[in-house]
Amino acid sequence: MTTPPVFPFIGGRPCLNFVATLGKRHATPVERLPDPAALAAWITEAELSTDTERVRVTARELTDARTLREALYRVVRDTMAGREPAAADVERVNEAAARPDLAPQLGERRWKSTHPARAALATVARDGVLLVGGPLLERVKECENPECSLLFLDDSQARRRRWCSMDRCGNLAKVAGYRSRSRAAATG
Repeated sequence: MTTPPVFPFIGGRPCLNFVATLGKRHATPVERLPDPAALAAWITEAELSTDTERVRVTARELTDARTLREALYRVVRDTMAGREPAAADVERVNEAAARPDLAPQLGERRWKSTHPARAALATVARDGVLLVGGPLLERVKECENPECSLLFLDDSQARRRRWCSMDRCGNLAKVAGYRSRSRAAATG
């Protein structure tokens, strides 16, 4: 039996959390969406499902989701770097964002849609469009841990956040710094 993927929801935006479904981009990539069931689990855990039951996802929707994820990643990264994103990536994100998205609902059901998986991806794509086209993009950063590639919205007051999460990479960096200083003091 395979272990279900663990999804980091620390990006601060749905589109950044979705991009994080491919981890460690600068090392050996970790695919957190290996099959349709994993995408269904991500949609549910991201609270983008229309029911308490897991969304049904097809193999085609998984392929489309991965394509959208990579296009979103490149568009965000290119825009952050002041580069013009590739036309094909912009077209892919815009195409997904133009589809009917999740309709918010009051009451027990948070969302409504006739095609929940596609609508969840449209909602994610629209969030990406709003992020890239808005003022919050300047607050998007990449984790400074060389083995991590997660993008996050820096919502700290001083805007000096360096790691995707203190529980993840920040703690690892502090422990490594402490050990380095301890070794230097012992040999010095």
